[in-house]
Parts: sequence; structure tokens; C-alpha cells
Amino acid sequence: MAGLTMASGAVHAPRSILFLCGLNAIRSPMAEALARATLPAGIFLASAGVRAGARDPFVDAVLAEKGLSLGERQPQTLDAMEDDYFDLIVTLAPEAHHAALELTRSMAVEVEYWPTADPSDASGTRERIMEAYRDVRDRLEARIAERFTRRTP
Repeated sequence: MAGLTMASGAVHAPRSILFLCGLNAIRSPMAEALARATLPAGIFLASAGVRAGARDPFVDAVLAEKGLSLGERQPQTLDAMEDDYFDLIVTLAPEAHHAALELTRSMAVEVEYWPTADPSDASGTRERIMEAYRDVRDRLEARIAERFTRRTP
């Protein structure tokens, strides 16, 4: 899906984006951190979960490989957020998508569903688990770049 394009050909991202997943422990905070590294500083970015989750150390590890960090950020629920208006809500899990559609029934908010695997389902060695988290990170990074930046022909 392409971003909004002006006559000059420049892509304009929404002014505020919420990344939403089930627990705000893996996919949505990862997407928020990647978007912060990619998008202009003037865009308000946030992430939340449908339910309360706990911070996942594998997220910190795979973000650190890219020079990124969540800092002191802790998972938050959609209900606990102070800001509840966004130009775009990107949902990363089915339950998040249903919650976003319910939330935005009476609002003019764009909702996009980016089906994203849950890497916490991975098992085996630490390296195998890290590979699953890296795959999610890399797919989110590519999707953010695809959605919010213009490719030169």
C-alpha cells in the first residue's frame, strides 16, 4: 500500500501513528522503535496492546543489533493511553485489528492490518529464537519503509 503522494511526488506520512498488537511486548514496540528511526521527528508515534504484557528481552536484543533501543519504555494497554486520536492505526495481530475497528467505528481514522507473526512462538536454541525475532524486525522495517517512503524509479 502506498503513502499519500502529493503532485511533487513526495510521500507524506500521517502526523500520528499508533502501532497496536496483543500485548505491546514484541511487535508493536518493535515497530514503534523502527518507525522512530525511519520517519521524520515531527510524526507522533506510539504503540500499545489490547491486553497488558511484559517487556520482552529478545526485542531489546534484536533492536540493539540495529543500534536501536526502547529505553525505559514499558508495555502499555490501549485503555491506559493518554492520547487516543491517531491519523493511522497499524494493527499487527488479529485481536488488535478487531479492537482498532471497534474503537474507530465512529472516528475518521485509517486502520491498516499488517499480519505479523508472533516470534514468541519460536522454540529451540537461543539463536533459533533470535532468528524468529530478527525476521519480525526485518519484515517490519521493510514494511515501514515500503509504506512511508517513496522509491526512486
